[in-house]
Amino acid sequence: MQRYPRDMTGYGATPPAANWPNGAKIAVQIVLNYEEGGENNILHGDASSEAFLSEITGAAAWPGQRHWNMESIYEYGARAGFWRVHRMLSALPVTVYGVATALARAPEQVAAMKDSGWEIASHGLKWVEHKDMPEAEERDQIAEAIRLHTEVTGEAPRGWYTGRCSNNTVRLAAETGQFAYVADSYADDLPYWMQFEAPEQKPEQKIDQLIVPYTMDCNDMRFAIQAGYTNGDQFESYLKDSFDYLYEEGQAGAPKMLSIGLHCRLIGRPGRAAALRRAINHMKSHEGVWFATRLQIAEHWRKEHPPVAMTRPSEMDRKTFVTEFGGIFEHSAWIAEAAYDGELGPTHDSAAGVHQALARVFRSASTDQRLGVLNAHPDLAGKLASAGRLTAESTAEQAGAGLDMLTDEERATFTALNDAYTAKFGFPFIIAVKDNTKASIVAAFERRISNDRAAEFAEACVQVERIAQLRLIEKFPT
Repeated sequence: MQRYPRDMTGYGATPPAANWPNGAKIAVQIVLNYEEGGENNILHGDASSEAFLSEITGAAAWPGQRHWNMESIYEYGARAGFWRVHRMLSALPVTVYGVATALARAPEQVAAMKDSGWEIASHGLKWVEHKDMPEAEERDQIAEAIRLHTEVTGEAPRGWYTGRCSNNTVRLAAETGQFAYVADSYADDLPYWMQFEAPEQKPEQKIDQLIVPYTMDCNDMRFAIQAGYTNGDQFESYLKDSFDYLYEEGQAGAPKMLSIGLHCRLIGRPGRAAALRRAINHMKSHEGVWFATRLQIAEHWRKEHPPVAMTRPSEMDRKTFVTEFGGIFEHSAWIAEAAYDGELGPTHDSAAGVHQALARVFRSASTDQRLGVLNAHPDLAGKLASAGRLTAESTAEQAGAGLDMLTDEERATFTALNDAYTAKFGFPFIIAVKDNTKASIVAAFERRISNDRAAEFAEACVQVERIAQLRLIEKFPT
């Protein structure tokens, strides 16, 4: 048994309707990262100076030393950059990702954030790397971040974003039960739910955590990395193009969310701030734009699309999985048993996902095994149907095509066709009756009986897979 934890499917081709307030065609969400004073610094008890996201190309950490240039660049963000951005955006809903220790060193900035009604979400205790941090230590830091954030701002944070996170971060944040959303993901244009086991070894309990994805492309961090922006026009153009494309999708009935990531020390520089202002004015010039905080988006999504309880195939035990899916390929539970031992994960928790898992077993089976699956199917309108001995699925499928209400003449026709087909090929005629009518089934009978055996064996296998697909679509919720 293999389980692959990543969800590579998401909403697929049909994402849910966002239903943004007042019929908005797009939700625009602006994040201002406040990290200045929370970065790596030996004054903060760290081993070395900061080396990430600054004006210094190829910056390296200085072990055991303060880095005056690096510190002053971060100080620019607090002393000048923040206020320039605040003057520009104070009338808009903004989410601040506030590093708790940085907020504690920014009383005037915090007061300005609160006066503007901005949401102050948590950006962790310190702006440091977490990838190698022991789980227990990270859990303690999350708890301390919540405590200090509450002490400094007067309110506990409702949103969380670590940024330089570990593989444990999202789960640990979810375990607190504190957050309306977690933003440590870049996986979608819409919020989505993740489910985690409750702490304290209670596998019967689950935690549903809403994820409101963030951005690394519509992000001024690209001014501070090699594969990034070198002037404001590039940032402005990229923001406008992103907005225009998503706005067009919203006009077509599929509204999305545009996240914009900013940093005081980066976008706060005049040449970049000018580009941001032009881009924001472009967005404000359109009708049907919902500027919102991430908390507003999370609360809206929870109301419109609450988590849905479902038994996930990838989390079933073997007996349950085989009970649920053993009949999808007619009387061939061995296919479900083999699929259970394959690589299943969240991306298989759908009709298409389970179908792929089952079909892969069927396709890789021997010719004799596949022939056995073909022979497990009943004749259409045959003796088993007359005797009421079809599976429930086959009974419903044949009835849906009207094969349970044949005239004597039609029944005689089907009997003759069945007999001739089976005599020639050695397996029953198989067709996905849900895709057909009585007339098209008869026409397919008459057309396919002229095939050679190899071609017809291949066609019958295709029809078996289609029948399985239709059964799974009916079995799964929309």
